Amino acid sequence: MTFNHRFGSIVFGCIVGVAAAAWSYHWISDPQRLEARAAEERAVLSARELLRERLGIGDLQIVDPLATDRKVGKVYIYPSGDGWDVSGFYRRNDADHWHAYLLSMTSALSLRRLKIDDDDPALALLAESDPAVDVAR
Repeated sequence: MTFNHRFGSIVFGCIVGVAAAAWSYHWISDPQRLEARAAEERAVLSARELLRERLGIGDLQIVDPLATDRKVGKVYIYPSGDGWDVSGFYRRNDADHWHAYLLSMTSALSLRRLKIDDDDPALALLAESDPAVDVAR
């Protein structure tokens, strides 16, 4: 008696396909994952506004977890204790080079600490007057 491998392959493929589709649907529609993504998006949008406010530069080009650019560098958002840490890069215009930043926020999305890598003298003065800002160069 011979076994028809073609029939077995079709049955196996269908079973694996249905299992993958069910797992994918469950993963996409998971409300906890959607809520976590929404909280991360709120944190990144707040981080953008806090960065613009603190630096006092109106038209910043920003690379962050919502607007990634692998050519510029890696960006992250991660929960830290009772808040968020967001890393990214900014520049003032196309002639400027990218400056790295790490912004730590509380759970209420207010600024805890801002570390930036920039050699602008105005930002050095800001770091002297604002204990939440740290400028490294």
